[in-house]
Amino acid sequence: MKKLSLLAGVVLLLLSSCKMENPLLVESPLPYGAPQFDKIKNEHYLPAFEQGIKEGKAEIDAIVSNPEAPTFANTIEALEYSGETLDRVAGIFYNILEADTDEQKQAIAEQVAPMMTEYEMYISLNDSLFSRVKEVYAHKDELGLESDQMRLLEKTYKGFVRGGANLSPEDKAQFGKLQERLSLLQLQFGKNALGATNAYKLNITDEADLEGLPQFVRDMGAATAAENGQEGWTFDLTYPSYSPFMQYSSRRDLRKQLYMQSVTKAVGGEFDNTDICRQIVDARIRIANMLGYETFADYAVEDRMIGSVAHVRSFMKELLDPSLPAAHREIADILAYARENGFGEDELQGWDLAYWSERYKDAFYSLNDSILKPYFKLENCIEAVLGLATRLYGISFEERTDIPVYHKDVKVFDVKDADGRHLALYYVDFFPRASKRSGAWMTEFRGQSIRNGVENRPFVSIVTNFSKPTENAPSLLTHYELTTFLHEFGHSLHGMLAEGRYGSLAGTNVDHDFVELPSQIMENWGYEKEYLKSFARHYETGEVIPDELIDRIVASKNYMVAYGQVRQLQFGTIDMAWYNRTSLPEEGTVDFEKSVLAGMLTIPSAPGACSSTTFGHIFSNGYCAGYYSYKWAEVLAADAYSLFEEKGVFNTEVSGSFRANILSKGSSEDEATLYRRFRGHDPETRALLEKQEIIK
Repeated sequence: MKKLSLLAGVVLLLLSSCKMENPLLVESPLPYGAPQFDKIKNEHYLPAFEQGIKEGKAEIDAIVSNPEAPTFANTIEALEYSGETLDRVAGIFYNILEADTDEQKQAIAEQVAPMMTEYEMYISLNDSLFSRVKEVYAHKDELGLESDQMRLLEKTYKGFVRGGANLSPEDKAQFGKLQERLSLLQLQFGKNALGATNAYKLNITDEADLEGLPQFVRDMGAATAAENGQEGWTFDLTYPSYSPFMQYSSRRDLRKQLYMQSVTKAVGGEFDNTDICRQIVDARIRIANMLGYETFADYAVEDRMIGSVAHVRSFMKELLDPSLPAAHREIADILAYARENGFGEDELQGWDLAYWSERYKDAFYSLNDSILKPYFKLENCIEAVLGLATRLYGISFEERTDIPVYHKDVKVFDVKDADGRHLALYYVDFFPRASKRSGAWMTEFRGQSIRNGVENRPFVSIVTNFSKPTENAPSLLTHYELTTFLHEFGHSLHGMLAEGRYGSLAGTNVDHDFVELPSQIMENWGYEKEYLKSFARHYETGEVIPDELIDRIVASKNYMVAYGQVRQLQFGTIDMAWYNRTSLPEEGTVDFEKSVLAGMLTIPSAPGACSSTTFGHIFSNGYCAGYYSYKWAEVLAADAYSLFEEKGVFNTEVSGSFRANILSKGSSEDEATLYRRFRGHDPETRALLEKQEIIK
């Protein structure tokens, strides 16, 4: 018996020791408390989640059991500050899950999903907690709150109502089950989308089949083949591989093969998402109905800058009506050019458009990626993009090699303000790998906040899938990748320059249709001659990019802009079609999407094509019933940048105002108010259409 007790004691001691050694649960000794990525292992995550949830619930219980009358400090602020450990753990885990996943992390995510949902329900459906929140809210006008405090109170109260706090006990139980089911479905959707992307490889062993591909594309294909243990050249469905192949390959049969694999990803087979799309929509319809909304879109849009589904529809129509005929004209011009150059009498298909569009652009603008890429060496672009922030906002970036990263490709920078004050750590992760999802995004391992008088500055991250270096050349960006870099850097600035008191209102925690303003406005500098000439140098000769080449970049800026706009509006239409409805469509996912897009197509739809099955923005991320936000923010950005154009694109008075009124404020005030304060008027759709030259 004594031996058993001793063994139990040793086990408890070991468990306690493991907890103490868990790098997710102890204060980091690194500069600024940076995550200990060199020590964090998969086995640390689950215990850390369990501990974080335990601590968070204890903090909620302390608020509820407080014998004092509810006040802003002991209820609203206390709730805002609760869950610090869980926030830290989740902020690291979910970002690594996207950027450097593996099967074990995916299994942990599935295990943690119901735990996190239950924790969220523990808060949002807590009658006693809501009673205290409601009591404070009822006396809000008597409390003498500052503007950000009032904002926090109103958002907290509204969050409870929108989270089901007014539901009956029976409905709360059902609501919780729906939320848990939804979280698991979203995880499976993302897992399938990544699996489907990684599952297909086009391996070419006959060099004759590389016809039309420039050397940089061939080098990339050879590198990918070597990584996969294959002979020859390999191309896959990730953007840096897929896009240039479709642009340059003269082999229509191979383009079709790659295209069909791309547009039918996760449609049937091992990674089928067709039914998961419907299940996700069904869960969201049920959730919206339980909360008193006719559709999920009504629920989602109510809490955004645009205000209503009717406004979303009218906004998209304002853009579509002039853009669709312009897009048809663009396609007709490319088709005429293709027929003049041996295409035949066929109609342009999806696997033809990128190829002939690239040839047309090259013929009329003498511009293509092969010409431009040598001038955009990644290292120079990094220096230039960071340097733009120095020029506009006075901030500086110093690479830190003493702070560990989560993958060997990642670098981290110490960001400081003009006065030397530390602002953020900035992690950059540029290259594709099988463990990273496709696309480009900005995120945070820790957001900015002030807790108990101590400020936590943010840990911001940018993740992309830019072309890797090859044996023959360094990483060279396309101009599109440069503007993508600027876009995500704009999001990064929104996080790095945050100056809020409350984390839930700071940085990028703003309305979904406002969050893209700081990112989209940054893309404009990618077309400014003075800026481009400051860094764009040929990686072999050192030649500064010629003026006439920049002139061609600017002249081609609106090339195929109507087609691109219609494509984005198609995505927005698919999004609203799924979520602005009271029940599931009778058709299957593929047929439903086809019917939704009828009348909007500019090229024929390929058999079985479906974007919904990999449309992570609306099925596994936060843009459901909100994809229109990209166009809404593009209008904001066009209107806002016109002030820079008027005063000077490097005017520090304008950039200072943008920082003070937009980048630093987060959601501490109403976003429409912040925009008017910077620009002097409400956003105007015409500003974008005129900039695109769709209307005069």
